[in-house]
Amino acid sequence: MTVRDVATQSPFGPSGLPALVAVAHGSRDPRSAATVRALVDLVRAGTPHVDVRTAFLDLSDPPIADVLADLHGEGHRHVVVVPLLLGDAYHARVDLPGIVDRVTARLPQLRVTVSHVLGTDPALCELALRRVRETGEDLDDPRLGVVLAAVGSSHTHANAAVERIAEDWQARHGFLAAPAFASVAQPDVPAALAALRARGGQRFVVASWFLAPGLLPDRVRDAAHAAAPGTSVAAPLGAEPVLAEVVLRRYADALATLPSLRSA
Repeated sequence: MTVRDVATQSPFGPSGLPALVAVAHGSRDPRSAATVRALVDLVRAGTPHVDVRTAFLDLSDPPIADVLADLHGEGHRHVVVVPLLLGDAYHARVDLPGIVDRVTARLPQLRVTVSHVLGTDPALCELALRRVRETGEDLDDPRLGVVLAAVGSSHTHANAAVERIAEDWQARHGFLAAPAFASVAQPDVPAALAALRARGGQRFVVASWFLAPGLLPDRVRDAAHAAAPGTSVAAPLGAEPVLAEVVLRRYADALATLPSLRSA
């Protein structure tokens, strides 16, 4: 389902589609917010009939509560929030719904639909692998060890999703692969590198399961270089058209679940 499909079916007409708020976690590192804004610019360019806004859960501006209130003040009565999150964990399950509930309690005329997170969409897994190729490492070398580094979560299912990506890469491409986490969960990057070395890895590269540059990706890079000097470190996913397409699919899929569209 695409935004064009939904617009065709929508009783509102293309110009009346609900606003799209792309909400990222936020960071003290300005590179992170700049990347998110660049990504949202791509989303906006891909759907000219939709009012697209950028928002953050914490640390960066504007806060999502303010963006929702602004949209309401401008006359919007339905908003779709797309979480720019790679994991379905605390921020998606607790933090964001809590903020939305508090806003809609103050503004009962505002309807907010929250889409699924970006998650382990196959297009994003391929983008992360493309970032690894961009380091110049030979992915056909069975002696190559690839660490897939992610944030880490207290929700085990979110960590398991990262583990499954690493397992799939290893099964499909033949190199050695292992997950690692920058916080909360184990193994950390040095432990993952040590495990790959014990399995026969001789050269190493760290793949980035991060949306944007920031403090945690820098921590991952520094830990990798300290544990295994010469290790290549891939860039985060970044503001890429394929990522913008996934955001638009989440928006379209959320709209397609609405009763007004299912019966249209």
